[in-house]
Order: sequence, then C-alpha cells, then structure tokens
Amino acid sequence: MIKSELIGALAAKQATLLQEDVELAVNTIIEALISAVATGERIEIRGFGGFSTIPRQARIGRNPKTGESVSLPNRHAVHFKPGLDLRHRVNASKQAFPTIKDL
Repeated sequence: MIKSELIGALAAKQATLLQEDVELAVNTIIEALISAVATGERIEIRGFGGFSTIPRQARIGRNPKTGESVSLPNRHAVHFKPGLDLRHRVNASKQAFPTIKDL
C-alpha cells in the first residue's frame, strides 16, 4: 500500500471527512514520526510496532559495480520492531495461504 492508497482508504471509511483533510492528517502524522526519529526519539505505536535508531560502526564496504573498496562512515539506521498484534496477524495470514513448499 502506498500513501495515496492509505489516504483513499481512510477517506472511504470516514465519509464525513474530505479527502484533503485526511491527506493533511496523514502527512502531519508522517512528518511528526520522521521528526521524532530524526532527533533520536523512539516511537511506539501499541499493536503496530516501534521505530528507533541504531548506531552503525564505520566499515570498509565495496562498490558492487567496480569491486573497489570504499570507506563508509559511522551512521544511524532506522530500526523497526513489529508489535505483538502485528506479528500474530501476519503469521496467521501466512498460515492461511499454502506456500510452494506445502504443495
């Protein structure tokens, strides 16, 4: 699902709200989440999951095109840990559909 599909789905569920209002709300929430994670805060949405940053050490990487070594500096990566409800629902939906291994 992309952002425009999310906005459309929310607008369809809330017929009293204009799509522009839903779009403003979604954009405001996303901007608040980005700002919080960018400043190092941890975000937790119960049932969905949590966003935080984790430090990554400097290392020597490789350019896959040329094979030459490249020095990569220290950085912070965004980490998502899914909540218990999300994990249960994903696992339940995956069990309902057989995989190629099951056939």
